[in-house]
This record gives sequence, structure tokens and C-alpha cells, in this order.
Amino acid sequence: MTAIESPPQDDVQQLARLHGSVSRLREQVARRIVGQEEVVDGILTAILAGGHALLIGVPGLAKTLMVQTVAEALRLSFNRVQFTPDLMPSDITGTEIIEEDLTTGRRAFRFVHGPIFANMLLADEINRTPPKTQAALLQAMQEHRVTAGGTTYALPDPFFVLATQNPIEQEGTYPLPEAQLDRFMLELRVGYPSRTEEEAIVEQTTGARREPVEPALDAETVLAMQSLVRRIPVSKGLIRAAVTLARMTRPTESDAPTVVKEYVDWGAGPRASQYLVLAAKARAAMAGRPMADLEDVRTVAPAVMRHRIVTNFAAEAANRNSQDIVTELLAAKEWLRA
Repeated sequence: MTAIESPPQDDVQQLARLHGSVSRLREQVARRIVGQEEVVDGILTAILAGGHALLIGVPGLAKTLMVQTVAEALRLSFNRVQFTPDLMPSDITGTEIIEEDLTTGRRAFRFVHGPIFANMLLADEINRTPPKTQAALLQAMQEHRVTAGGTTYALPDPFFVLATQNPIEQEGTYPLPEAQLDRFMLELRVGYPSRTEEEAIVEQTTGARREPVEPALDAETVLAMQSLVRRIPVSKGLIRAAVTLARMTRPTESDAPTVVKEYVDWGAGPRASQYLVLAAKARAAMAGRPMADLEDVRTVAPAVMRHRIVTNFAAEAANRNSQDIVTELLAAKEWLRA
């Protein structure tokens, strides 16, 4: 890789503080959440990189509690929306009401903010509401703004959407369109706990004591950390590798691998390249390292890319999914030699 300048000494000191803060944050979350370290790290990666995350897992795996606990540990404003088939866009963004001045009798419209006006929004079971309502999040996730009644309102900074989705019940659900999936930086898969973890969960949740969570960070500190993550240097070689890996998923590329041409209809777009680098920077910062490397890209690649690859019927017939495609691409050496 090409040589790059070392980060300023002030950034190195801030990086050490960020590493310590992340460690304290993990400790606070672990007071309530047993195991699931990879998922918690994925949420923190998205937050530090300024992205959004989609959590996929069967019911009862503490997805909602995990997001609530992270919000408490970050001392951020938090709202939860339970997505249902009858939910309307205005139930999320807010609505205009007619308000009468009791002194003058004059009436005027006033915008009442919806639950989206928070630092962290939990979109619970996001696939249970129709696309019309799902789309209410598009502008907010991309621009951190909401437009209602011809007026645009800025959302609090920082702003994150953490959505949950149940993969086993498909009746009465509305799969997220690819354009909306692309807005999520990471797709995090929440698995079953181990036997030891499950025993600890049962012991912890069936008693009278509830572990308190103490805030480890606030909004101002999170914004400073996001700025620091952006300043972490990466080499030209790492950027080339990330771009090559994303382009390898596109069957229209002349040098796309055989597995992609055979099993993929649509590959990952440019956001995948951007998020591979940003997430790699965030992972390096969380580890206290002043520079991201290819191993960081390899670590974040499945969560960044698997929801951006659309497989075809041949893949379904061969029992291959997007995760399998990403795993095979990461095992190839072409992207490392970019």
C-alpha cells in the first residue's frame, strides 16, 4: 500500500479517549445484554460512522432491549415506533394541527413533531408496514431532515435509525425495497445465545434486580467521535481494495467472478464502497488504532454488502444466498491485489 501521513498528535490523544469511551460503553451495555458482542459492536460501528443499522433476528433475542440500552448508555434522546399495517407516514414524521389563539381568536397551523425527532429512532418490525410508510424514513435517513406541509425541519444531530426485522414470519409483511435497504449502512444478524449465555439471561431476567445503565457518552461527544472517525487516514490501496470488492458483486462487470455472473441479478452500488471504508475506519477507531487496514474491511464486508446483493432464481435453486456470495468473494485474492 502507498505510504500515508501519520495522524496529528491531538487526534492520537482523542483516539485513545474514544477507545476508552467505547470500552466503558460496552461494559454498560453488557449489564443488561448477555453476549451478542458482535451485534453490539456493529451498532457502535454504525453510530461512530454516522450510519444506520438493520437488525434481523427471530423474536425474543433482545433486539429492542439492545437498542434501548445503547441509547441509555449514550445519553441520547430515544423514541420507539412499533410498525404496523395501519401506521401512516404522519405517525412517524409528525402532522400539522389547527391551533386557535384564545386571546385573538385567530387560527393557524402548527407542526407537531413526530417520534422521528430524536437522536435515535427504533423502527421496530419495520417490514410490518406498507412501503408508503416505510418511505417516510427515506429523506430522514439520507438528509437528516423531514419535509411536511411544504416546510423542511432539521432532525437532531446525531441521528440514527436502528430498525428490527423478523425473518421467519412473512405473512402480512412488506419486504423493504432495495432503495430503502441501501440506506442502511449495516445489516446485523442476531443469532441465538449459547447455552451458557442463555442460562445467564434466564438468571438475570427472572430475578427482582434490574441492572442500571450509566451514560458513558453524550450527543456532543458522539459528534466529536464521528468527526474523528472521518479523519482517520486510509491508504489509496485500501480504497482501491474496497471499490474492487464492491464492483466484484456486479454481474455486468466484464471481470466479475463466475459465481456472481451465475447467481447475482444486481450487485452492490457505490454506497457499499463508501460504507466499507467508513465502517473500517470506525472499527479501527474502536480498537484504538490510528489507521484502518484491509482486515477491517474484511470484518465489516458481510454486514455492509449482503443486503445490497440481489440473487436470482439460479441461486435459490442452488441454495445459495447473498451471504454465501460475499464469503466466496472475500476468500478470493483479486480484491486484495487491487
